[in-house]
Amino acid sequence: MGESLYNCKEPFLVDPRDMEQYEKMLKTLDTSKRKSADDEALYVTYLKALSDAVSKIDIMYHHSLLNNIFSVRIWYLQRDTMVALLDLLTRLAAVADQYLRECLQVLVNNFTPPIVGERNEVPPWAVSRKKDIFSYLCESLKTISDTVPLAPRMLRDIIDRSMPKLFDNKAKMISFVECMLGLDTDRMGDLIGAILLAKVVDLLTELDVNITWEDILQEEHDKGIFEMELEDLDADDDGDGFGQAGTKVCFGGNACAEKLDGLMVVVCEHLKSLDRQCLYKEFVILKTIFRASLLRVHRSKFAQFIIFYTCSLDPKTLGEDFAVFLTDIVTEKKEDPISRMSAVSYVGSYLSRARFISADTVVTILKKLVDWCVDYCDHQSKREATPIPNHQLFYATCQAVMYVLCFRLRSIMDYPNLKSDLFHMPFGFLFRHRLEPLKVCLPSIVNEFLRQAKVAGLVAAFVDPAAEDAIESDLSRTFGGINRLDMFFPFDPYLLKESDRYIRPNFEFWSMVKTTYSDDTDDDDDELEDLDAPEMNVGSLDDHVEIDINSDEDDLEYSMNKMSITPHHSFLHQMAMDSDGGLSMPARIRPSTSPQSRWAMSGDSP
Repeated sequence: MGESLYNCKEPFLVDPRDMEQYEKMLKTLDTSKRKSADDEALYVTYLKALSDAVSKIDIMYHHSLLNNIFSVRIWYLQRDTMVALLDLLTRLAAVADQYLRECLQVLVNNFTPPIVGERNEVPPWAVSRKKDIFSYLCESLKTISDTVPLAPRMLRDIIDRSMPKLFDNKAKMISFVECMLGLDTDRMGDLIGAILLAKVVDLLTELDVNITWEDILQEEHDKGIFEMELEDLDADDDGDGFGQAGTKVCFGGNACAEKLDGLMVVVCEHLKSLDRQCLYKEFVILKTIFRASLLRVHRSKFAQFIIFYTCSLDPKTLGEDFAVFLTDIVTEKKEDPISRMSAVSYVGSYLSRARFISADTVVTILKKLVDWCVDYCDHQSKREATPIPNHQLFYATCQAVMYVLCFRLRSIMDYPNLKSDLFHMPFGFLFRHRLEPLKVCLPSIVNEFLRQAKVAGLVAAFVDPAAEDAIESDLSRTFGGINRLDMFFPFDPYLLKESDRYIRPNFEFWSMVKTTYSDDTDDDDDELEDLDAPEMNVGSLDDHVEIDINSDEDDLEYSMNKMSITPHHSFLHQMAMDSDGGLSMPARIRPSTSPQSRWAMSGDSP
């Protein structure tokens, strides 16, 4: 083989039979034509011979040969042929300053199987081979990275350029990410592993922010997803869970949502497959990614559930670590205001929704948050009064504390030691302070908190009765009005169909919550059982507010707005107009809209 490669450099000085042999090899290595069994066997022979003569290959004289090698789609090769080709590529990559980039590129190109048909699907024969081929590709890349020090950096650049784009089809995205994550299991080193995972999260986030609430709501108000809690959809008449129709109800066939759903399945399966040590490494990387990007992406609705699911796989270590991590961002004055505001939204939503977080951890975090709020009050007491917008982080933290207690107060009361710790927290000082958090925070949360806290005996001693009747004061309007900054709850109910199975077992729906006022043996608030936010039924507020169906649009939207953590006023207004039975909140509230980037605070805070 070496002689044939050398002879073709001087075609006019060699025996024509040698050139004929070289041309025959080129023809055999041409994968664009179907091969017989004999041709396939000869193909393997040529590949093995070339592997032993890589030093003789010269791009100046063997361009056609290299083109045949670098254009191969290994998905169409038999196993023996594929193994021989991958061996040749790993050897070519090691040739100094020659073919490293081309070899890495052809391997990355094969991350994606053939996509066929009008529906752009992976054919069944490729699906059956996918796991095997991905394993061989990852092994080849690992071998090259071990052999050539420059390979990991170059691979990072190639993957960056080859990453699926927003409008690529779902099958391509899923297959590419599956193979990428195969590289990330302690195979390519911590640096490349972190980079690959960051690329995946970036793709998830890009898809996420391109799903608008209009995509989710659609026009189907009469049978929309807000008429029942997600957990109740499993009991549909067809017995098929969400079913295909469920996807259309949720997203109207939205392509970004379907792609994101499939990718979330791939990432969750990857995380589930990791052993304890690898899972911890992955968690550390995810935390870094979350801090650098996701924490500040205020349009994200689903991508953040990756770290939620990761924590659920090891609640004691990872779950508690993440809660402390978020709390430290909130209480650290050196952090930027936007990150602190976002972190307090995350920690409140996380402690409320994560079923795997123990009551002990909840109380520990609440104490840190309450202590920070008290320190803030002490600091403000020494200063002249300042406008409410300067205290946004304080109010958001107070609200997070109340929101968590709406979900967790009853479970905390079941443990005498935790109950004692909770009752020793200075809620009286906090809520009587001149900053008046009870009048500024979202009324629906304040009302539910006060209702439960009164039954538990937590607030009876210090709450002004007038405060209990203050559904929404001028202060609350000042804090944000109809587009409040306090409406971001990142772990609201999860709406993606396929990947829901990873989140649901670990997620606390409001209908699951045992409140301090509920009867363990009898559900006396039947109309609340499907709601997914504290006291989200108009009927529960009829002692405090009257809503006139005939009032003007602004008044109606304002009234509806103050009953929901995450309102969509135009949607609720239309439901009110269409309803025959009066006004009531839909059976499951819409996940939170995100706060605006104008969160920057002008006042000083601890």
